[in-house]
Amino acid sequence: MKTLELQLITVGLEDGKQGVFVGLPLVVGATADECGQVENIWFSNIKEVPDSLTMEELMGLIGKQLFDKLATLQ
Repeated sequence: MKTLELQLITVGLEDGKQGVFVGLPLVVGATADECGQVENIWFSNIKEVPDSLTMEELMGLIGKQLFDKLATLQ
């Protein structure tokens, strides 16, 4: 079975609301002290996706969105 590394990030707001974000791991234990400081956070537009989407398909859509965004910045 093929696996995919994922990292969950939970953000809590002052009013008690919470959101969970899923993505590829940014910080691993071995390098957390050296390069694990957060410098910026960006939020994308909200997109509706089919609820039958697999995690691999979802990560592919996220990757495409990031690639498209980087292409427009250059």
